[in-house]
Amino acid sequence: MTARYDGHAEWYDDFNAPFAADNAAAIVDHLGAGKGLCLDVGCGTGLYLDAIRSTGRTVIGLDRSTDQLHIARRRDRAPLLQGDATALPFAANSFGTVTTLWISTDIRDFGRLLKEAARVLRPGGLLLFQGVHPCFNGPHIERRPEGELLIHHTYRITGWHRRAPWWPKGGVRDRVGMSHVPLADLINAFIDAGLNIERVSELGERPIPSVLAVTATA
Repeated sequence: MTARYDGHAEWYDDFNAPFAADNAAAIVDHLGAGKGLCLDVGCGTGLYLDAIRSTGRTVIGLDRSTDQLHIARRRDRAPLLQGDATALPFAANSFGTVTTLWISTDIRDFGRLLKEAARVLRPGGLLLFQGVHPCFNGPHIERRPEGELLIHHTYRITGWHRRAPWWPKGGVRDRVGMSHVPLADLINAFIDAGLNIERVSELGERPIPSVLAVTATA
């Protein structure tokens, strides 16, 4: 089965690069200094590998998309593997850190991903999630030209959404769709995976936060 970002990877890398640059400092801050192996689940085109490495960790990337990994290999020297985030090809207790960056909207079963991340984490290991804030990003949100957000009644409709009429034509969601995980479901997925939430942050300079970060330990 073709990965959703295959055929879009070059476009997405150009589109995502400025956002990745803006988000890197928050990733470094939430990870803090560390060492040992870090698995970046859903590494995409590798835009965050340097930020993770700057914390002292040795990073390994995994992604479903062959096209995105092709770009990541051009960009970075890290070991990069193609694989399924919900069936990680690693033994239990393999990593001191796992990052799950901007992946909740691109995977059908976020809860299963977190259970797999918890499985490969060593006891006391750190997991960082950073991604779109599910209250203010998703198929229920219509962005108005004046910067206002119109919230539609579809917030509680979970799972995969192929298209919403208010998504920008040719944008990332119009191209690949998205999975919506409401806030309660997202937080409960950490609890169900046996992870201990240490810190929750709502990020972004705008009055309405666009990014959610959660750090947790195994």
